[in-house]
Amino acid sequence: MKRLPFLVTIIALFLSINAMANTLASIKGKVIDASTQSPLAGATLYISDLKASTSTNNNGEFTFNNVPAKGKFLLEVRYLGYKTSSKVIDLSAQEEITFALDPSVIESAEVVITGTPLSANNKTNSLAVITVGRDKLAQSAATNLVDAIAKIPGVAQVTTGGAISKPTIRGLGYNRVLTMVDGAREEGQQWGDEHGVQVDQFAAARIEVLKGPASLLYGSDALGGVINIIDDLVPAEGQFNGNFTTNYNTNGGLTGSSIMAQGNTNGFVYRGRVSYKNAYGFGYKGHVVPNAGFNEINTSAMLGLNKTWGYTHLSLSRFATNIGLVEDGPNEDGNYLDEEGNVISNSDARKRSLNLPFQNINHYRAALNSNILLGGGQLKSTLAFQRNIRKEFEETKDEPGLNLGLNSYTYDVKYSFANDGKWEPTIGVQGMYQTNKNSGEEFLVPDYNSNNIGAFAYLKRNFSNGAINAGVRYDYKKIDGKDLFETHDDHQDQVFSAFSNNFSNFTGSLGFAFDIAKNLNLKGNIGSGFRAPNIAELGANGKHEGTFRYEIGNSNLKQETSLQFDLGLTYNAENITLGLNAYSNKIYDYIYLSNLNNETIVNTDHEGNTETLPVYRFLQTNASLVGGEASVDFHLVKALHFENTFAYVKGTNKATNSPLPFIPAASLNNEIRFEPTLKGLNDSFIKVGLTNVFKQDRIDAFETETDGYTLLDAGIGTSFKTKRGKLNVWVTGQNLTNKLYYNHLSRYKLAGIYNPGRNVSFGVSVPL
Repeated sequence: MKRLPFLVTIIALFLSINAMANTLASIKGKVIDASTQSPLAGATLYISDLKASTSTNNNGEFTFNNVPAKGKFLLEVRYLGYKTSSKVIDLSAQEEITFALDPSVIESAEVVITGTPLSANNKTNSLAVITVGRDKLAQSAATNLVDAIAKIPGVAQVTTGGAISKPTIRGLGYNRVLTMVDGAREEGQQWGDEHGVQVDQFAAARIEVLKGPASLLYGSDALGGVINIIDDLVPAEGQFNGNFTTNYNTNGGLTGSSIMAQGNTNGFVYRGRVSYKNAYGFGYKGHVVPNAGFNEINTSAMLGLNKTWGYTHLSLSRFATNIGLVEDGPNEDGNYLDEEGNVISNSDARKRSLNLPFQNINHYRAALNSNILLGGGQLKSTLAFQRNIRKEFEETKDEPGLNLGLNSYTYDVKYSFANDGKWEPTIGVQGMYQTNKNSGEEFLVPDYNSNNIGAFAYLKRNFSNGAINAGVRYDYKKIDGKDLFETHDDHQDQVFSAFSNNFSNFTGSLGFAFDIAKNLNLKGNIGSGFRAPNIAELGANGKHEGTFRYEIGNSNLKQETSLQFDLGLTYNAENITLGLNAYSNKIYDYIYLSNLNNETIVNTDHEGNTETLPVYRFLQTNASLVGGEASVDFHLVKALHFENTFAYVKGTNKATNSPLPFIPAASLNNEIRFEPTLKGLNDSFIKVGLTNVFKQDRIDAFETETDGYTLLDAGIGTSFKTKRGKLNVWVTGQNLTNKLYYNHLSRYKLAGIYNPGRNVSFGVSVPL
């Protein structure tokens, strides 16, 4: 990683040069109602590429201070009950800007930063990007961040109880979906079935989900899509604010709280957050699952500068959690038994202390994000270090059985050339260096070193009614697995054999997005993807707690490549919105797990205990995934919303013409939401929803069918204006009929453990 200090030095030099070269400037303007011309107080404005925000005063006026004196940036304004508006502003023009907003009950396209080098209006983005804001994330009553977005059409989750969720997008998950945190790819042994996302769910101001191949801008592991977790923009200059959020779930007794404070003093920006969660085992129809609880504490801080030359922010965080693992499901009577065969009572299962086995995970992250204005363009960089320490305790709470330490160094540097509002060229280089070391008594994957680098060129051409874009990229990855011997009294057993693999690939993308008629937007994209095999696929040899199988890797695996076609149509009228998306994804040398001919192995632990486990091996085939998503939102009355979404994906093994394993079932979501205008209250809502999941009978030979089910949800909430901001309160309920069901991607289905039953969540968010 000798490049890192060099890159830091170069960025610091550019920062110093531009600090002297740029002069102080400000942006002033006004936000008004387009019909009445009356000012709109409290509208929020954002310049994402400068990480700057402000709001309008009682006269509808706004000011951005300490911004560059020249350059073109996308400015977005939002106000509840009005269409979101955005425009490219030229800072050198020094003109007052007026936004005239049109009233609307429909949420219009927002500015996004995922899938584009520069922030862009989503209507001009050829890739499908869905945005979920903080309020919806909080009111989802989710047990973790991935659970909070699992109802987005095309998004599903592989769950291990309430604590662990792994995202899948359009049937692809694990190392095919990239999670971005603080601008850097998250690296936390994500190849594991029971390895969740290590992110504080309270820290997300919004989440952008990119559906489809994103290898052009993000490299390997973005073959299926990207989940970008975005923190708050810093407050306006001279402001200091904060927030306290807390919630309680009746199912599992989950308590979660988070406190945050942030400020901006003459461009010196800062933020601090502490969050805590604790839960006992989840329950369903009279039963509580023992040792399915978890606890989690997260701390984070950000320090930075927002100046005329751009910004630089240093983010530091620690994610720490303990998660109980369930070894056995219920007996024939539906009861859970302890080691002596005694029935575990629900009162004992509700104890918050964890028993063996359990996971202990610490994830440390440091990220330096900068955007330096240079030569009329923007030099964006993210330098990050992550350390993931994953321990699994099986026989004793003092010594872990599995102990993995992963160090990841990542860099992402791209330069967007000066543009006239039409052409937007960008070039970039990205890379990662990793080391992984075993320190426990059990070994699932070998020690390894990995080094990869990628370079890309991207070009976007904007028109008055849309845009086209194209790009090309080259990636190279080298991974070296190490020998590992296990010493016994009189001999040594070789657990892993050394290997050295190289992978390289060219990828490309071509897309468009245009308003082809009034309120009608058409977008399409042809993109290729690339993914090198992960360490488990190449070198796994073992079973660890939380799994129900023995996995064997294959060091001769080839890289995966894909070619995907996307087409999307969106219609936005006064009282209705309609969205249709279709895709076809062909994946070559697709890597998957399979249990061949019911192969089993007798596994012996360090205490001499034996168990017979099914053996799963990593195989390759050509595969295809085809499907689509549809959404229809009716707003026949201003305060009444009827929202409907549908998603379906079909995965096929092209070698055998049989279904691919672990494909989510088709789903249909319906929600009626009433938003009355109540004196003294804001953002009030009452909602009732149905989640309809269809039967999944397209399964691989070793899978079992999963019946369909319908879940009833409901919620109510409102907010009060205070001197410091909005105080939000809400109550939401999930699975209110207490339905017994299995989700097809639940890993506890194999053990006969149902998904969670009825849950009611109470939440409040208080401005500070």
